[in-house]
Amino acid sequence: MTSLRHHSEALALGEFKSLRSTPLNVMGIALTAVSFGMAISALIELGSTNQDTGALLISAAVGGTVGGTLWWRTTVGQVRTRDIFSAVGWTWIVITLFGALPFIIAGTFASPGVDFGEQIVNSIFESASGYSCTGSTALTGDDFARAGRGMLMYRQATQFYGGMGVVVLAVAVLPFLGVGGLNLISAEAPGPSSDRLAPRVSETAKRLWLVYVLFTVSVGVAMFIVPGPSLYDSVAHSFSTAATGGFSPYPDSIGHYDSVTLEIVLIIAMVIGAANFSLHWKAARGQPTVHFRDTEFRAMIGFLFVFSAMATVLLWLDGAFSFATSLRVSVFNIVAIGTSTGYGNATGSGSAGDFVTWVPSVQILILLAMLSGGSTGSTSGGMKVMRMQVMWGHALRAIRRTQHPRAVIPVRLGSKAIPEKIVSAVAGFFLLYIVVIVVGVMAVTALGGGLEESIGAVVSAIGNDGPAFGEAGPTASWSEVFSQPARLVLAAIMLIGRLEILPMLLMFAAPWRAASERSRRR
Repeated sequence: MTSLRHHSEALALGEFKSLRSTPLNVMGIALTAVSFGMAISALIELGSTNQDTGALLISAAVGGTVGGTLWWRTTVGQVRTRDIFSAVGWTWIVITLFGALPFIIAGTFASPGVDFGEQIVNSIFESASGYSCTGSTALTGDDFARAGRGMLMYRQATQFYGGMGVVVLAVAVLPFLGVGGLNLISAEAPGPSSDRLAPRVSETAKRLWLVYVLFTVSVGVAMFIVPGPSLYDSVAHSFSTAATGGFSPYPDSIGHYDSVTLEIVLIIAMVIGAANFSLHWKAARGQPTVHFRDTEFRAMIGFLFVFSAMATVLLWLDGAFSFATSLRVSVFNIVAIGTSTGYGNATGSGSAGDFVTWVPSVQILILLAMLSGGSTGSTSGGMKVMRMQVMWGHALRAIRRTQHPRAVIPVRLGSKAIPEKIVSAVAGFFLLYIVVIVVGVMAVTALGGGLEESIGAVVSAIGNDGPAFGEAGPTASWSEVFSQPARLVLAAIMLIGRLEILPMLLMFAAPWRAASERSRRR
């Protein structure tokens, strides 16, 4: 009897060790990777303020243990469509919830009068904003002052992980995924498709992460050379700049430095971060003009230039600022919002860089920039320039077909005809994007948000931009503007926007479909 029991236990252990689950395996790798960042942040905290060291170490230990166990005890199973959506969607949800743990344990949001329930909500919101690379914050000025330097560095690191994506990181270390691995990247990557940069999918993921890391280091070095930012500041901002995230360890963001030179460096860096990272790899491999041969990149540069020029002229004609000030604040804010980075150069509420004080015509340009976003295959959010190009071409084709009903008129990007299935997919995405915005605004206003603030916040959240309008502008803490339920709704919209809607919606439909298939087979 004893030997039989031991045999049963051994079989159970063997089954557990060989559990085939792609979602759990990817989740384990992602948790382990994020825990490593928490541990590094704990070392920074230990060597500086040393007040949040315990919270970071405990969180790292929990995540490392759970993540390591999942990684070791599971293997990659079949990479079917439903597995892809489950792996991507649930991994991001788990990472977001786990990412809130250091804030909760450390009491980062434990301001006077803030109960524990609200601290949890703020922590989840901050984690969602970080990993989705949105950049909106629930931190108040007092919260910034109370948080340790290591905790603030962890907050910056959430955007570094979210920029290229924790699932892409997982694919980089997952062997033998084949085509399914490319689908995992596509389900997470911001854009209609993912380019294969190498025969093996894991090699493609590694190359993307290599470009991303080198770009992050380059931004940090460039910032450190500029007078003003310390080494700590340069590293912290390099994480959020490469990720086009927008977090800063200072409540005034880039306005803390009030430096034109630094803003110019960051403008260049934000544009690079909003470009397709496949183009960066090809440029590094001997194709230096590949960016300017890309239709989408040229359109993005043109869009940022035209909107910046329009904003400059409108602000200058309004008479509130000189031409030099109008040029400075317009270019920086249009690029920051248009690339979905969300940095602000306002030195305080009501200062020149605070765009909620600008004339309505320029605020409309800001709103349009939020909707557009950067290029596909970048770390940027928004609808993406390529989708806007396709929709524009589709609209022009509809007009031409009214004149020539029998004509075969393809939608083109430059000289390249776009397949109809891509046009249909883009049209469907565009419709879903608008539906999420409408439903989100209705939900946030029903939960007590003002109309102007709610519209701006939902558009900003789904586009992963950061600041919004009205009281939720670039100098505001959203914990002082929106109710707890509204902040949770906005956090969910951030994740939906980061994963481009479909993975977050289909991850819930996939299990029901699988159950239905099993029921039919019975």
